[in-house]
Amino acid sequence: MTKKKPKKKARLRNAEYYDLQNTLDKLYAKSKNNCCFRNLMQYVASEENIKLAYRNIKKNKGSKTAGADDKTIEDLNKWSISNLISHIQKRLKWYQPNKIRRVEIPKDNGKTRPLGIPTIMDRLIQQCFLQIIEPICEAKFFERSNGFRPNRSAENAISQVYKMIQTQHLYYVVDVDIKAFFDNVSHGKLLKQMWTMGIQDKQLLKIISLMLKAEVAGIGFPEKGTPQGGIISPLLSNIVLNELDWWVASQWETLPTKKVYKGKELKTGTVDRSSTYVALRKSNLKECYIVRYADDFKIFCRKRSDAVKIFEAVKLWLKERLGLEISPEKSKIVNLKKSYSEFLGFKITAATKGKDNKGKPKYVVKSILTDKAIRKIKKKASQTVKLIKKPINDKEEFKHITFYNSYVIGVHNYYRYATHVRKVFDKIAFQISRKFYARTKRKLKRHGKPLCGYIKEHYGKSREIRYINGNPIIPLGYVQHKNPMDKKKVINNYTAEGRAEIHKMLETVNIAVLHYMMRNPILNRSIEYNDNRLSLYCASHGKCSITGKILEIGNIHCHHKIPYSISHDDSYGNLILICQEAHILIHAVNSEVIQHYKSLLNLNAQQIGKINKLRKLLNLADI
Repeated sequence: MTKKKPKKKARLRNAEYYDLQNTLDKLYAKSKNNCCFRNLMQYVASEENIKLAYRNIKKNKGSKTAGADDKTIEDLNKWSISNLISHIQKRLKWYQPNKIRRVEIPKDNGKTRPLGIPTIMDRLIQQCFLQIIEPICEAKFFERSNGFRPNRSAENAISQVYKMIQTQHLYYVVDVDIKAFFDNVSHGKLLKQMWTMGIQDKQLLKIISLMLKAEVAGIGFPEKGTPQGGIISPLLSNIVLNELDWWVASQWETLPTKKVYKGKELKTGTVDRSSTYVALRKSNLKECYIVRYADDFKIFCRKRSDAVKIFEAVKLWLKERLGLEISPEKSKIVNLKKSYSEFLGFKITAATKGKDNKGKPKYVVKSILTDKAIRKIKKKASQTVKLIKKPINDKEEFKHITFYNSYVIGVHNYYRYATHVRKVFDKIAFQISRKFYARTKRKLKRHGKPLCGYIKEHYGKSREIRYINGNPIIPLGYVQHKNPMDKKKVINNYTAEGRAEIHKMLETVNIAVLHYMMRNPILNRSIEYNDNRLSLYCASHGKCSITGKILEIGNIHCHHKIPYSISHDDSYGNLILICQEAHILIHAVNSEVIQHYKSLLNLNAQQIGKINKLRKLLNLADI
């Protein structure tokens, strides 16, 4: 009996594959110990780091978007790995970025958001820098900074907000909106902040400066701001606002006291400092806590007078320290007992629910979707319903139905953390259902193909599910509230203990991969083939049926056991979901290729047996 291999997150597995994980761990550990780094370029330009960068961006959604030179990842794929490494190493010695392509992305309010897209080669170079700088920065970042960071999400930010209201009873919130944050970041200040963090390699900082000042096609050379669209831009924006996080924390949370109070470590890994806070409340200090997601942040206070002073202090600090202005019409102080505060698409307030032991009103979190989020869901769902109404053929219809289902799963998974999510989606579903029935009335049926996998598990009990040509339509109103969870402190990409926790928590089916497969069917294949492809992914728990490794985007192949050219059979029983390397090995006839992939996959006797069984159906010799 073979030993079951642990699941591994794709990016962590890639780092281990190129033997770079140990280096990244050391950078993180040294940064934790406040070491300075003056020779980072050796790591940035290393063969292992360049190979890892290529592997990480190869299947990135944006890799197929062209820059100013009209080249995409497809052009990089034509390079030999040795030539690519040599080219990047030469460019890093005398680096000059190419022009950035500017694209205007329409916003819901009718305005546009500028997006700066570097060339694919510059994005690869940025990924090289990101991989080395990230572990150093992760050791310095504040624990309630949630945006654009590994193992953190909007769910964590919402969980922290709920805790502030329901557990800590903080009902005054300072809403601050920074005016055009990404366009107004000071390049000089950012580089100084990186130096203070310990990133003191002058060549590296010079190249970062050149990236920031790269010419935008048709616009010119920017004097400030970080281009939205660059791979490294989110990390740089977090570096800028990390100073704000720690400054707010220094006003209360991390302030040292004369007497040292011993804190109790909780299961999540955080330290309970309640004894320290009890002592601090006897002083004239202003109790405040920050929760941030990218440039969207909130500061929670216990008293309105404290909130007023903190609001003015933050406004002044952002202006003097970072050179950033706030938007007066969007920035305000909110009493959550009387009004709501908007955060990441949620409207959050504190509602009364019974009374406490002292007979005073007890407040709990109440949250729904923002008006903007509701409008966006209605618009997108309506557009997809129109496509389902008049498809060109059955394949197009199947494609639009899977896209619609994928979209519904996506909004359900994101907004399920709203306490009153069901009520909101019931109202949205009522309007969308009327359009659905009006446009597809004759097609909609109450019965269809047997449900399986994710749809069966999460929507199988719904009476609202309908079918078009046997394909299920996920009911928009069928969603259940889930309590948002904060990230465990131990979870970390750059410690052995943290990675073990990540691998332990991985879901059997990766929803992001399932979404990708639903939205990107194989266009030259039948509906049956694409439908069974999704079923096989869920049935195999997202793993290769031969190696047992987790399947990731770009490395999934649905193989015909008996070739389609002979059988013309796309049925479930004639298909098997495997990784690309295993597929190559099944069809390989060259002895060198066979030996290479046997060694690469490190197959055991049982797995080789599976390969040979499939090769036999192709009339090929055993390996």
